[in-house]
Amino acid sequence: MREISYSEAIREAMCEEMRRDSTVFLMGEDVGTFGGVWGVSAGMLKEFGEERVRDTPISENGFIGAGLGAAMVGMRPIVEIMFADFLMCAGDQIVNQIAKARFMSGGKAQVPLTIRVMTGAPGSSAAQHSQSAESWFMNFPGLKIVVPTNPADAKGLLKSAIRGEDPVIFFEHKMLYGDKGPVPEEDDFVVPFGKARIVREGSDVTIIAIGEMVKKSLKAADQLAEEGISCEVIDPRTLVPLDKESIIRSVAKTSRAVIAYEAHKRAGPGAEIAAVLAEEAIEYLDGPIYRIGAKNVPIPYSPILENDVLPNVEDITRAVKAYWS
Repeated sequence: MREISYSEAIREAMCEEMRRDSTVFLMGEDVGTFGGVWGVSAGMLKEFGEERVRDTPISENGFIGAGLGAAMVGMRPIVEIMFADFLMCAGDQIVNQIAKARFMSGGKAQVPLTIRVMTGAPGSSAAQHSQSAESWFMNFPGLKIVVPTNPADAKGLLKSAIRGEDPVIFFEHKMLYGDKGPVPEEDDFVVPFGKARIVREGSDVTIIAIGEMVKKSLKAADQLAEEGISCEVIDPRTLVPLDKESIIRSVAKTSRAVIAYEAHKRAGPGAEIAAVLAEEAIEYLDGPIYRIGAKNVPIPYSPILENDVLPNVEDITRAVKAYWS
């Protein structure tokens, strides 16, 4: 199977869906002329024109609101948010309008809106351009939360998002854009929501890894294997809906759980997964549930300080070894 990058897979998904369905269009800051700040939509303006690849003013509240309106009258907008930190500029639109429109209309209003968000710390981008915002929106019913970690999932999950009838916040970690992997070429290749992926099978401990932390968890698993510790690594792929069954099944096998995510540890996405395990899988656990996340301070600009704040491979191996200390 051919290999393409994470960013190419996302662009391919958008192009295929726009060719398939004339109601699909893309808008956001710099998505047209410049191809997006990360180059993900490069070349799309030339193929689809200004009507369907729309550069917007710097007003997240405005163009996310426009996406909501377009979705409610039959379009399937894809809205790009340059940095996850800026989601809060459109907080009312997302939380009080987009998430609730279907419920408040008794199901008459559908909102097939996909919000693509660049998330995570890209390296010295400081406190206002480095946050992981997944857990902020997990608390609001009506939103689906997607976190792809490889090119194939990025393509398949994005196509599912665009074709669905519910609003989706689609988090793309900036440090994954250059990663390459095998991606099916079929136009109808989709990855369903709510189905976790077992990235690595193991028997001693389950590592539930979110986003870019999947890569770090696999490195940790390699190191731990040299010490005779077998790690199972699970990628939830979607946080809402969450595949609780696959996670619980793995924990029932290993009896130990470590949850790794780049968001701040306090009230991060791993807190919800830990609560699920405490409520529904406590009888399988032989020890505490360990959460690995960023320290509870804003992400610093200084590379040395940033590396100290963000979770790393050593944090994961240390948590795993704690079961045998």
